[in-house]
Amino acid sequence: MVRLDQVSDVVRTSLLGIECPVFDGRPWVEGPPVSQRRVAIISTAGLHLRGDRLFNLSSGDAKSIPGEYRVIPGDTEANDLVMSHVSTNYDRTGFQQDWNVVFPLDRLRELARDGAIGSVADFHYSFMGANTPAQMEAAARTLAGLLKRDNVDAALLVPV
Repeated sequence: MVRLDQVSDVVRTSLLGIECPVFDGRPWVEGPPVSQRRVAIISTAGLHLRGDRLFNLSSGDAKSIPGEYRVIPGDTEANDLVMSHVSTNYDRTGFQQDWNVVFPLDRLRELARDGAIGSVADFHYSFMGANTPAQMEAAARTLAGLLKRDNVDAALLVPV
């Protein structure tokens, strides 16, 4: 991941100008111990299954559908995933060497097997991270309903 002091002035100014929204309500809820929680991954790495529609920022797709995401089944293997995150400021080397860098499904499976977490969700999600938090709010609310239907009570957020 590139640092702010390594990007152009235009990109740095744009990133620093993104407003961090304030949401009403209480962000934290009580719940069972981690060893009893069902965990899902939510990544912003622009991941999807082979054959799914690409995230393609260069053609405007991600900008035309703010908060767009892809569903990744819990039985997905590393070779089944593609990263179509497009940015001159993004280095894919880590993902190419070990998908757990941006989508730690193997690590979650190990935690579940060892009893550190209760279980791994049936579905996980990946956004294209090139949107502001405000643009992603509607999709996040929809995603909350999907997580609830999968009995997920903890999410591992992997910002990329």
